[in-house]
Amino acid sequence: MRRFLFALAALAWVGAALAQTPSVGKTTYEGACAPCHSVGVLGAPKFGDGAAWKARAKNGIDGLVKSAVAGTAKGMPPRGGRSDLTEAQLRAAIVHMMSGGAAPAVAAAAAPRPASSAAPARPAATAAPAAAPAAPAAVTAAATAPVAVPAIVSSAEARAEVNAFNRLLKPSGGFNRPAVDSGIHDPANDMTLQLQAPTVAFAALPKSPAGNHVDWVKSLANKAIEPRWDRNDPAATAVVMDLNIVREVKGSMPDVVYPHKQHTEWLDCSNCHPKIFIPQKGANQISMAAILLGQKCGVCHGKVAFPVSECRLCHSRKKAAATVAGEARP
Repeated sequence: MRRFLFALAALAWVGAALAQTPSVGKTTYEGACAPCHSVGVLGAPKFGDGAAWKARAKNGIDGLVKSAVAGTAKGMPPRGGRSDLTEAQLRAAIVHMMSGGAAPAVAAAAAPRPASSAAPARPAATAAPAAAPAAPAAVTAAATAPVAVPAIVSSAEARAEVNAFNRLLKPSGGFNRPAVDSGIHDPANDMTLQLQAPTVAFAALPKSPAGNHVDWVKSLANKAIEPRWDRNDPAATAVVMDLNIVREVKGSMPDVVYPHKQHTEWLDCSNCHPKIFIPQKGANQISMAAILLGQKCGVCHGKVAFPVSECRLCHSRKKAAATVAGEARP
């Protein structure tokens, strides 16, 4: 009887946890966990990947929460780099990721279990006491369900790559594909076929481990490429602004450094201001969730610039470092 009551209590707990997932879990995931868990940065279990979560859930939800609070040796900082997150928020986010955002009908599943196990148990206990252990065995199996990943099954929709539009976040069977297969150029345009193959065009350029595997900043600095600044005036040169903007980041992640120099060597100010970034202190609310959705920095990064999986290229300033000449805080 005690085991039976324990099973009901455990199932009720999972039901309560999943009930808050659509709000607390989803919000916490999108605001703090998605940058790594949506794409599997450093081997992080992906959103809705039941097999990956099962391998890490040997100690149940409590073990996963404890690991999230403490951080991992593989690179996850304590509380995912967000010291402001509570254990309840982390727990809700973990349940949300394990379930793939789909809340199973736990209450409906819980109802038949005690009925099927309790009904035969009563007559068996009356006629033959030796048969009574059959009921606790069934209840014991049910009691383990709340902490086992298979009890939280993700749907095919939930397993779909949430950042499929951001083509450089996840290799799609190769990089530097022909223009007709790039996802950028119009394959129906005859002139697309006239473009030089990227593998040929990029062969002599400095290499990078991310994106299209070309270090474009180094290529520009070494004069390996000389982009034309003005379509009509071949003698026009870029107006380069050598100013770094430092954005302080919550949690343990290093602060973000935005170098105007490397950007203005390529782009005119009007490409970013004021449509993408308002040139005013405190006017721009930037988050990794927004970037992953193709906003702010995500307008370019992950599409035509290096993907956001290369965390250290942006998060490059230690928090203890003092402001140096030539840098300004937003």
